[in-house]
Amino acid sequence: MLSLLHIENIAVIERADIQFHQGFNALTGETGAGKSIVVDAIGAVTGGRTSRDLIRTGAKSAQVSAVFTHLPQLDWFRENGGGPDEEGNLLVERELQPDGKNICRLNGRPITVSQLRALGRQLLNIHGQHDGQQLLDESCHLDYLDGFGETGPLLEQFRGSFEALSALRREMDKLAMDESEKARRMDSLEFQIAELERAQLQPGEEEQLKERRSLLHNAGRLMEAVAGAHAALSGDEDQDGAAGLLARAEDCLTGAARFSGEASRLLEQLTELRCTADDLAGQVRDLQESFEFEPGELDEIEGRLDVLYRLKKKYGSTVEEMLDYLERCRRELEEIQFSSDTLARLEQERARLLEQAVRHGQALSQARRQAAERLQKRIEEELAQLDMPKVRFQVEFSPKPGEDGMDATGMDQVQFLMSANVGEALKPIQKIASGGELARIMLALKNVLAENEQVGTLVFDEVDTGVSGRAAQKVARKLAQVARGKQVLCVTHLPQLAAMADVHFTVHKGERKGRTFTEVELLDREGRKAELARLSAGEVVTGAALESAAELLDGAARYKSEL
Repeated sequence: MLSLLHIENIAVIERADIQFHQGFNALTGETGAGKSIVVDAIGAVTGGRTSRDLIRTGAKSAQVSAVFTHLPQLDWFRENGGGPDEEGNLLVERELQPDGKNICRLNGRPITVSQLRALGRQLLNIHGQHDGQQLLDESCHLDYLDGFGETGPLLEQFRGSFEALSALRREMDKLAMDESEKARRMDSLEFQIAELERAQLQPGEEEQLKERRSLLHNAGRLMEAVAGAHAALSGDEDQDGAAGLLARAEDCLTGAARFSGEASRLLEQLTELRCTADDLAGQVRDLQESFEFEPGELDEIEGRLDVLYRLKKKYGSTVEEMLDYLERCRRELEEIQFSSDTLARLEQERARLLEQAVRHGQALSQARRQAAERLQKRIEEELAQLDMPKVRFQVEFSPKPGEDGMDATGMDQVQFLMSANVGEALKPIQKIASGGELARIMLALKNVLAENEQVGTLVFDEVDTGVSGRAAQKVARKLAQVARGKQVLCVTHLPQLAAMADVHFTVHKGERKGRTFTEVELLDREGRKAELARLSAGEVVTGAALESAAELLDGAARYKSEL
């Protein structure tokens, strides 16, 4: 469960520490006081989308920290490592910076935002003010059904088959062309292949040609330099070179080396130098003799480089890329020449993959239909407890349009139907449900889906929209029931919901030194009475309103004691 939430510089909240409890936690306050900012902070610290606009004006950054306790061994821990510390606490932190960067940590260890988001989905579930609108979007209905039916493995199995089938279709589409188009493509490929083959391209030849061209352009200076180096090392008819001089010095010291140890040491160094000079002179001579320049060679090189330049403009920026392109053309030409045989073979494979995809799709559909029956029953049970006993709820299936009647989601189109009153026909939810009905249906759906999840904390941000009177009391009791198995955090404007809470916080806004500040306060019984009276009566809190608030608290306590 979420035990502690620490907020710094989030919107109008400069600093706040909220210590939540097990069971039903309610947050109330005036409109605009910052209640939903608390929910935004919870969303941020569990990986939700954020905006730099959340950072309090004038602050360099914003931070949210959360401590979770009494956690089970979540799948995320097995996949990513980490987990609660020795005391069973899991510290999650997120820092928001003005440049849009985020710093996320888990027990002090850095993690990515995507890792935090995946962990957050296993820690808590947030139902925001606008989530009810998802019920109006038919594309979400299938996701709800799959979540309830836990059809993930079957869906992944089907997607594997469908993606293989789709890839094969794309391959067949490339081969399926009319004869005139096929002839044009073959002519183009044959011309390109012939042009590249005539060029007799060799890997690395362009670099070799450029190097040889540079050598030829500088041949005179190069030969002069090498000849000078050879003369300096080997000498000529008029004078000795370095190697000859070293040999003379060696001869001079040879006799002296018999009488002097120092002369012997110097002789060894001279001998080594002389050998090195002789070796270098030989290498320079070999280099000099290797210079062979044929007349017209430079023109030939320039012509070959021009051929490569023209080919590169059409087929690739390097010889290697052009050779790769040549190989692709050969393969494509072969595929087209034998396309009829290939298509026949691929058609057999397509039939096999289609049969496999249909088989997996039908297994998925069957699981969904079985889940739909259970979901219908559970939703109607939940709605009956939410003061909607006459509502009929149904999951309608229809075939998927398109090729082979399937797409990546399966073979089913799904939409939720309902009838709010006796005698009325079932119709799509978006056509008949009121705001209050949508809120309760969404609450029922969330409660049912949460039964299959490890999530230990449910956050409801003003789920009471459009709900009042007896229906509000029913919603309050439902949240109290849910809170017996999971931690519930609820932002509400309704006194019935706030009275049912086990712990009650109020969020109030004030001003200090020309700045707006929001504070979160834990209420005792007297504080709760005053807040419930304010929710019921408005600004003027009378004695009767306080007595009514006390009755609400007593009635809620009696109801919870019987659960």
